[in-house]
Amino acid sequence: MESDVQKVLLTADEINSKVLELGRQITQDYVGQNLLVVGILKGAVVFMSDLIRQIKTPHAIDFMAVSSYGVSTESSGVVRIMKDLERSIENVNILIVEDIIDTGLTLKYLVENLRARNPLSVRVCTLLDKASRRKVDIAADYNGFAIPDEFVVGYGLDYNERFRHLPYVGVLKPAAYGGK
Repeated sequence: MESDVQKVLLTADEINSKVLELGRQITQDYVGQNLLVVGILKGAVVFMSDLIRQIKTPHAIDFMAVSSYGVSTESSGVVRIMKDLERSIENVNILIVEDIIDTGLTLKYLVENLRARNPLSVRVCTLLDKASRRKVDIAADYNGFAIPDEFVVGYGLDYNERFRHLPYVGVLKPAAYGGK
């Protein structure tokens, strides 16, 4: 399976260092506030697990599952909520944790959906930002790494449910997903 990885884009050490930095910033920004960290399944689960251990202010967690990819390598732009939050978010600060922002279509939909539920605030933390592919005007409040337009896997990111277990973020060989 690792033979399908063309190159390592971000090492485990680079990721760990960035997670510590993001955790410190989020802790500082939410001191004394009511915070709900919302992980977007399945890709963000590894990142979120590491991140919440670095957030030193009390917080709750919840998850949402959305679909816009299927088994494709490109977002369809049609977002379906597969699993919604288990609690009301009215008068709560929301921090959405995403693995990657690509076109931004899914994230824009999520932010608008959650804002309609009357939280105190909605912010976004992403591990990876592929800004060159953005189709809508949206950005993360907390951004791990800007990356080039390459198909990446590892550290929770997958292709067809494979590669999530890798401790690094790597570029998948085009032959592994039928690309050029």
